[in-house]
Amino acid sequence: MIQLTRLNGKTFSLNALYIESVESFPDTTITLTNSRKYIVVESEEVVVSKIAKFYQSIQVLSNPHIRGDDDEKQ
Repeated sequence: MIQLTRLNGKTFSLNALYIESVESFPDTTITLTNSRKYIVVESEEVVVSKIAKFYQSIQVLSNPHIRGDDDEKQ
């Protein structure tokens, strides 16, 4: 889960595994895989950084096939 802030100043947690895209319109808009959208005060760069830290914390990128490594050394 990542902590984000709505435009009204209230914070909430979002499961980063369901994020499909992050865009700036100029407000940062997060679209989930179910098409639900959230507009947050954090910049696109901050959101992407939080997503990367979340992925690292749950070691989702430790799988070589997810990382894109074709030749895993055994």
